[in-house]
Amino acid sequence: MLKPSHRLAVLLHDGITGLQGKTGLTLLRYSPAQVVCAIDRSVAGQSLVELTGIQRDVPIVDSIESALEYQPDVLAIGIAPSGGIIPESWFGELQSAVKAGLSIVNGLHTPLANHPQLAGLLQPGQWIWDVRQEPKDLKIGTGAAKSLPCKRVLMVGTDMAIGKMSAALELQRTCERRGVKSKFIATGQAGMMISGEGVALDAVRVDYAAGAVQQAVMQHGNDYDLLLVEGQGSLLHPGSTATLPLIRGSQPTHLILLHKIGQETIRNCPDVKIPPLAEIVRLYEAVASCAGAFGDIKVVAIALNGGTLPDDVVRAEIDRVTAATGLPCTDAVRFGGDVLLDAILNS
Repeated sequence: MLKPSHRLAVLLHDGITGLQGKTGLTLLRYSPAQVVCAIDRSVAGQSLVELTGIQRDVPIVDSIESALEYQPDVLAIGIAPSGGIIPESWFGELQSAVKAGLSIVNGLHTPLANHPQLAGLLQPGQWIWDVRQEPKDLKIGTGAAKSLPCKRVLMVGTDMAIGKMSAALELQRTCERRGVKSKFIATGQAGMMISGEGVALDAVRVDYAAGAVQQAVMQHGNDYDLLLVEGQGSLLHPGSTATLPLIRGSQPTHLILLHKIGQETIRNCPDVKIPPLAEIVRLYEAVASCAGAFGDIKVVAIALNGGTLPDDVVRAEIDRVTAATGLPCTDAVRFGGDVLLDAILNS
């Protein structure tokens, strides 16, 4: 796992201002390691803070060779392209990194630990962590998490890649500050890179997906008052298979709905319109409760992703959504997780 002592370079070609940099941007915002540089040839030399709003003064360089000036010891692959395949053109840079002594954190589906172009280059003490691996000894889900005494909060969304993990991590920060005994349960590669554990849900065979989530939740459910389960996908996305196993495996007691301000259609399926948030709230509550079979599960708050919009625009949208849904609402990345935590604790 990544430790505070690691010096991390994040490989993000075309991802800082593009659509595939979610993993790297999350590491830049939340990684426990010391991020010494980001690698993105399209915006090299520009300001990370100005481009992203992430308050981390990290230089952007154009290549692995340029990154070596900042003495990293770990390279994290920070893009998340559709299908999770490493671009063939990146292997030369990965070889350069390994030859220079860097270990690699790989969150994509292409395994690298035994890759013929890389494995033979590893020296003692170097390692490659392929994050997307199916856990061992999986079983089919049984709904066992419903018996846990803790509250289980699942992040759900109107689309993929809209900030479900970030909201959960902000909630975790808020819990730590307020003395609430909580645990972030990672279910994707970036979350696992940050927390060091969890389940890479999209690497799990579909029959065992709910069981994999259940296993991760059951591991911690008796030791914490609050589990914050990272969401994946969306019930609205025609290509998403992750949300339902998360619901069934975690047996949530609370849901928080994520939405990106201004988004009216599914990003990769523009013919699929996003319904009004009040209707989506009812959808998730109906699916989670399953006609009462799993209890009366409610969406207790809405977390908006304001991106780079001005604060006054975001606050106005928060007020509008609160009026339209009757639910507490905030942008947790921008304004913190107190509104969300209060909604959980008071319900």
